Amino acid sequence: MKIIKPITNWLEIRASTPTYTGWVLAGIAICFFGAAVNTMAGWLYAISGVSFALLVIAAVLPPRSLVGLVVKRHPMSPISAGDDLTVELEICNPTRHSVNLLQVEDILPFVLGKPVHQAIETIPKQGSYRWVYYQPTQRRGIYRWHTVELGSGAPLGLFWCRRQRDCAATAIVYPTVLPLTTCPLIDEFGQDDSKKSDPRGRPLQTATSGLVRSLRPYRIGDPTRLIHWRTSARYGELRVRELEIVTGGQEIVIALDSAGNWDTENFEQAVTAVASLYFYAQKQQIPVQLWTAATGLIQGDRLVLEALAATTYHEEINTSDRRQNNPVIWLTQNSLSLSSLPPGSRWVLWPNTTSPSESTLVNWDYPGIHVQSEQALQPQLQKSWRC
Repeated sequence: MKIIKPITNWLEIRASTPTYTGWVLAGIAICFFGAAVNTMAGWLYAISGVSFALLVIAAVLPPRSLVGLVVKRHPMSPISAGDDLTVELEICNPTRHSVNLLQVEDILPFVLGKPVHQAIETIPKQGSYRWVYYQPTQRRGIYRWHTVELGSGAPLGLFWCRRQRDCAATAIVYPTVLPLTTCPLIDEFGQDDSKKSDPRGRPLQTATSGLVRSLRPYRIGDPTRLIHWRTSARYGELRVRELEIVTGGQEIVIALDSAGNWDTENFEQAVTAVASLYFYAQKQQIPVQLWTAATGLIQGDRLVLEALAATTYHEEINTSDRRQNNPVIWLTQNSLSLSSLPPGSRWVLWPNTTSPSESTLVNWDYPGIHVQSEQALQPQLQKSWRC
């Protein structure tokens, strides 16, 4: 069987191969021809001749029906991990005759899923058939595939053939972005500077999520804890504090240790954490950049998501390392890398399953978060940092 299967595939792609019914008819035709030779009966020769003629016609027509068919693929919109990928193909028939009983197979990469089949009853002449299907996704990544196969056994079904069409596809699956409602790792980043005094010698007034910038009228949906009751009583209407976060004028750099060694599941969690931290900072209107070994410093929603979709561990650093001059939020599995962080940095550390003893070698000079892999990631990111 291991030898027959490759031969059958070769014949299907380059010529055509008999189906089960074709093999049965071929066996009957040979039997009738053998009986005709022994008996010299003309009607046996006629039956065997008609059978062989049907086999020849059935072997020639399927490949001819696929000649001229054109497959076009529509661009796919990026999605997030866990959503369904919308794949749209258009099979065009520019010939002057209709094509019947066609099978289309989109050859997906095995990490994305099994090949997807679609049976088409007929494509009229000078017409087309639009095929849309939805492919579930589990993990982020950039998936590429190139082949669509057209198959037919029409009109008799005695032979089957397949023809490949080059139809490149690129599907971008973004990492999951957790809906963080709070994140002290971001909110309190750079607030060491808030302990400094202002030019008048008084300490800066701090609040739960930053510094008081101004007071404004209350809007529906504002948290009641931000209401400044003394000023509200003076003006006769509710006034709330507008807060801002002190970052010393520097952008937050979220750095992923993509050049290091990782456990696969931990790395996927780290990519999710990076995306969640980045977009939480964006929502808080805090300047933020992303650093990975392959990309260096980048910013912009689409660029960051595509970089996170494509990133892997053990990446080579092919850009200048500009992150070392500014504080970073460093996400890693290698606790030894924490010793080289710039002053004012923070860290998120995953346990090293290959060397558990390394996880205890943590740089206590900077606060950070120990991630517990068996616990949900979102509540851990929303807790106050801890050493």
